[in-house]
Amino acid sequence: MEILSINNPRIKQWKKYEKRKYRDQDGQFLVEEEHLIEEAIAANVLVTLLVLQGKNNTLDFDGEVIEVSQVVLDKLSTHVSSVSMIGVCRQLDLKPVKMDRIIYLDNVQDPGNVGTIIRTAFALGYDAIYTSETSVDMYNEKVIRATQGALFHMPIVKGNLLEIMKNHQAYGVHVYATALDAQAKQLTKVDVKVPYALTFGNEGSGVSSQILAQANTKVMIEMERFESLNVAVAAGICMYEFYHKR
Repeated sequence: MEILSINNPRIKQWKKYEKRKYRDQDGQFLVEEEHLIEEAIAANVLVTLLVLQGKNNTLDFDGEVIEVSQVVLDKLSTHVSSVSMIGVCRQLDLKPVKMDRIIYLDNVQDPGNVGTIIRTAFALGYDAIYTSETSVDMYNEKVIRATQGALFHMPIVKGNLLEIMKNHQAYGVHVYATALDAQAKQLTKVDVKVPYALTFGNEGSGVSSQILAQANTKVMIEMERFESLNVAVAAGICMYEFYHKR
């Protein structure tokens, strides 16, 4: 099958996936870059593969493959340079299997930060990520790219974070939240209690007061200069420190 025109109804619909409303409406999202498409295939979520007309497709995919023009790919792509393939994927439904070590994201807005946190959490073997409803959408193209494929393997649940936290605490999860106040313990001196959740907040305002009030322990990163770090950097430091204290 071929689609050569950007006026094709399917192309017009897929173009709408730049907006969360339409991604959620159809339960689908787009993936660019061959290695990310390979991860989508491995996760069994690739629905349709769009390949540049005349390109030799070496991917091991038995589903729908459509040859398209470069004009069509450029229309759908968010990259500055041209791509040779795009994947249409169904949204993931990965359920947490364990709850020993989890991450909470409270109103984290920057897609690059969220994607980096997902990638780091997956690399260090964390079990799941829970995000507030106000955090950036996991299927934002910049989030997907920053995860470098970890998105397809890490259970991510979005909801009312305060209620999620209370429910987890009822089952014994100890919640640690990053904070800059007198009650916060230095990261290297914290006693890690398993199961636990590490909580990271908004780039500008940090973890919200409601979440901080519900947390069991506040933690801070000791520094010689500056008071705070980029949230993805801070999350990486905290996750690594807790990883070695398990």
